[in-house]
Amino acid sequence: NFAGQTGKPQSGAKPRQRIVASYQTTKGETKTSLLLTSGWWGFSRHFHYVPEILAAFFWTVPALFNHFMPYFYVIHLTILLLDRAKRDDDRCSTKYGKYWKMYCNRVPYRVVPGIY
Repeated sequence: NFAGQTGKPQSGAKPRQRIVASYQTTKGETKTSLLLTSGWWGFSRHFHYVPEILAAFFWTVPALFNHFMPYFYVIHLTILLLDRAKRDDDRCSTKYGKYWKMYCNRVPYRVVPGIY
């Protein structure tokens, strides 16, 4: 069982931490979402970008460092994902309001834990 479904952790696992956030849709309906603050989501708000950037880097490493062109994709992807993380945070701030501020206080880093 997934702890988010039952509210109980799997045997031996720590309870999942989350913020129950409510928001209004464009039609005026009130809905709720879970903002997870533990597990991978406790490291940074967009931690899933880190392995993607690292994978692109390690695919490029066999080209060595004789020229920058093989690294263009890694540079482009990094810029793209960092910009996307910023835009996602802005959109979520507008959507969730005070709940997003609570979330950012618990998970202060956007992508790379301890750095950004």
